Amino acid sequence: MDLAHGLLTLTSIHLLATASPGPEFMLISRESLSHGRKAGFNCLIGTMLGLLIHLGYSAFGFAALIASSPAALWWIRVLGGGYLIYLGISAFKARPGGASKEMTKEIGAVSSMGRVKQGFLCDLLNPKAPIYYISLFTFFLAPNMPGYQIAIYGAWILMIHFTWFSLVVLLLSHPTINLKFRSISHWIDRVLGGAMVAIGLKVLTTAS
Repeated sequence: MDLAHGLLTLTSIHLLATASPGPEFMLISRESLSHGRKAGFNCLIGTMLGLLIHLGYSAFGFAALIASSPAALWWIRVLGGGYLIYLGISAFKARPGGASKEMTKEIGAVSSMGRVKQGFLCDLLNPKAPIYYISLFTFFLAPNMPGYQIAIYGAWILMIHFTWFSLVVLLLSHPTINLKFRSISHWIDRVLGGAMVAIGLKVLTTAS
């Protein structure tokens, strides 16, 4: 498969995977709606750092070792599921838009680095990532593929991730849209939080 054909195929596969609602989408959407554009982009940066680690070990073949190790997958599922449940329960604490200013400041008091960390852990501990990336890289990588081509594929995956979630952040943090959602943002937080808890519980129940 030549590089141009590979990039076109990769775009169609990874764009569908990225656009599918998952933990990263829920986290970035929640932060963008509740705390604005900066918070959304901070979470996005964190998810890209986590993605960079997934790409690194996959490109060097370590994804196969992780995927073939029941113990490693078990720990990833337990940690990932537990962290999703933690994020979901945290979302349940959201208050109505009419809450006091002090409460609003308290809810938004998470630092930029804190949101980067949230995004990083959310992506890094995604239990589906090792399986997904080993499948993706097995399809595209050949034993004699030059390093620069592997780097291009990795950079393209990062670009797809950044472009899609940037659109999500810009849309949900747009003043007009954000204002419409502000009065029900606490309910959106709780719905997204409930979805995170549900995914986390599903992950944990399969960690056998």
